[in-house]
Amino acid sequence: GGGWTVFQRRQDGSVDFWRDWAEYKNGFGDLQGEHWLGLDRIHRLTNAVATELRVDMEADAGETAHAQYGHFSIASESDKYRLSVGGYSGTAGDSFAARHNNAVFSTKDRDNDSWNPSCALRFKGAWWYTGCHDSNLNGYYYGGPCPHAEGVTWKAWKTHKYSLLRTEMKIRPKGFTP
Repeated sequence: GGGWTVFQRRQDGSVDFWRDWAEYKNGFGDLQGEHWLGLDRIHRLTNAVATELRVDMEADAGETAHAQYGHFSIASESDKYRLSVGGYSGTAGDSFAARHNNAVFSTKDRDNDSWNPSCALRFKGAWWYTGCHDSNLNGYYYGGPCPHAEGVTWKAWKTHKYSLLRTEMKIRPKGFTP
């Protein structure tokens, strides 16, 4: 179905996702290509109305999987964009809600995770890290095999040793009908 707003896309490594807090807050990239819409915008979109999340993923040879969550929202910057996510269904396995629900966002210059020294620095990304992660969709784009947990990873589907070729994170109002 339609109605989706894409807030994250990885597809070719053309945009550097190794960025700081201000850039993740405000967004970067090209909406037609690789981009991050911005935490402030995602917060506003997910707090205006009950929202669901879909994550589409592609590995080599066109192999695809998805994870859908019946509930998704993030808090404001004052609460470090705390994640609220649940209600998994799909084919990729749950590498998001089970470990990352209620986590706050971290970037290379803003370490809010519970691991010392910093998940964002160690795993070359920006995410709702805990102590560290089961998914890292803003990680370094390797486009295939990668050093442990550093790439664009979704552990339940392709383990921490494989960096996905394509990802899209998208939201729409819960119960949307075109």
